Amino acid sequence: NISARQLDQDYIGSLIEETLDESGLQPGLLELEITESLAMNDVESTAATLRHLNAIGIHTSIDDFGTGYSSLNYLTRFKLDNLKIDLSFIRNIPHNPDDSAMASAIISLAHKLGMNVIAEGVETLAQLEFLTENDCDEVQGELFSEPLSAAKLEALLNSSSDQMIEIITDAIPEQAKQ
Repeated sequence: NISARQLDQDYIGSLIEETLDESGLQPGLLELEITESLAMNDVESTAATLRHLNAIGIHTSIDDFGTGYSSLNYLTRFKLDNLKIDLSFIRNIPHNPDDSAMASAIISLAHKLGMNVIAEGVETLAQLEFLTENDCDEVQGELFSEPLSAAKLEALLNSSSDQMIEIITDAIPEQAKQ
């Protein structure tokens, strides 16, 4: 995530580019997120910074989409790769028709603008099923795992596929399995 203070720095794009050069990390492997409310602090500066990051191959995301006061036309100005739907829209799907309609519309709009869609806060299989049926590209939330320390993540990634499935299955809360 990029903080407001970092985004306000005129040289943030150059600093990130320099850091990538020093580390040897390919720009396409880096994804930076800004929150919707942060993006609205200085729209022109945010758009310029995001264009710079995109030009060097860094992937960009808007986080917590739907919680700020942005106009939808900013989505086209920012040229983002990913849109992360805030958990406030996910929490009550599929049981709340309004939240379900909003989530479905956000997914459709983002896809039409060429963005990948990530749903935050997925906790139940019913939510996962709804999001899958509505072509959400990625999901994250405690249905799959609680937040992990670096050591636990490394152990998970180093485990076999069967072990990984078992770890993920064990992490699914009982109420979500219903």
